[in-house]
Amino acid sequence: MSFELRKYYEPDFSEAIFQQAPNARLVPVEIESTAPAGFHAMSIFPEYFKVDGQWLLAEESRMDCVAVYEAGKILVKEFRKLQPGELVVVGRTENCEDGIYVHANGFREVNEKGDVFAFRGNRSRETAFSRDYDELYDLLKHERDHGKIVWVMGPAFAFDHDARAAFSALIDAGYVDAVLAGNALATHDLEAAYLGTALGQDIYTQKSRPNGHYNHLDTINRVRTCGSIPEFLKQENITTGIIAACERNQVPYVLAGSIRDDGPLPPVIGNAYTAQNRMRDQVRNATTVICMATTLHTIAVGNMTPSYRVMPDGTIRQVYFYCVDIAEFTVNKLSDRGSLSARGIVTNVQDFIVTLAKGLGLQIRHHSEE
Repeated sequence: MSFELRKYYEPDFSEAIFQQAPNARLVPVEIESTAPAGFHAMSIFPEYFKVDGQWLLAEESRMDCVAVYEAGKILVKEFRKLQPGELVVVGRTENCEDGIYVHANGFREVNEKGDVFAFRGNRSRETAFSRDYDELYDLLKHERDHGKIVWVMGPAFAFDHDARAAFSALIDAGYVDAVLAGNALATHDLEAAYLGTALGQDIYTQKSRPNGHYNHLDTINRVRTCGSIPEFLKQENITTGIIAACERNQVPYVLAGSIRDDGPLPPVIGNAYTAQNRMRDQVRNATTVICMATTLHTIAVGNMTPSYRVMPDGTIRQVYFYCVDIAEFTVNKLSDRGSLSARGIVTNVQDFIVTLAKGLGLQIRHHSEE
């Protein structure tokens, strides 16, 4: 059975509510990085704005940003990017009263209300996820040829041999179009490839090595000595692991820095807003986003990912968003974003990625083969 995207239903702008709606109010920015009073804040849903009698869709949206009218289009900008003179939409209503319409059910995802009292309404460790895996297999096969798959990753993958091998197989098979992570994922993945450990523990046996607590620092230092990750991989003849697979397949990875970072590695972005810009550049045209074992990165990417995407041919399609974490808090926080396309899976991410790779029919390199 082939995968089919859910159809998008545009609003019927011939209806009286749209015809009688006023034009949206456009107020110029007076102070840099500051929106006019009464600004309209964007959601994750498709939003339309009436300008000169025409309803315009904000094509590249982001939650908690503002709508700016420019050259016949609605642009969506972060507050920090606003410049004096730019025209910002103001109005706090969402059903045409201010010339603003939030189309929350364009994909016909009405949440079916069941009994007032019911067990297991949220997703937890007791939830069965077999159907989720089956849907993911079909979705990823579709997206490999027709979309863009962005993975948001915490460092847990680097601590396990099979998880690293499974994700590397996904990269080699074309199921990864971008990776968003921090210094820790790349550091421990490279440490694993270079010294066979992650934070000093053997990635296969989980036994601590003598003086192993130096290993991640030695790895960072060696990469910095080489000048770059590609040069480090070349000089040390490293071909295994997540970062090596990204480099081999020219898959972009954005490493956002943290106050906790050691080193850091050369490509880590120390400025938080530069990192945010680089992350959004990858999310901007993503059609499936899978976040795994990283609460802060997951929330950040969740905030910048709308529920829809306008494709190059002008069609509007759904964005699929998955959150995979052993912590129920993280999973349910993202599932409560207001879109049924945000799906949560509560499980160990190392087991998840191995199961996913095997379900897609990929060969995972065993420890004895290295």
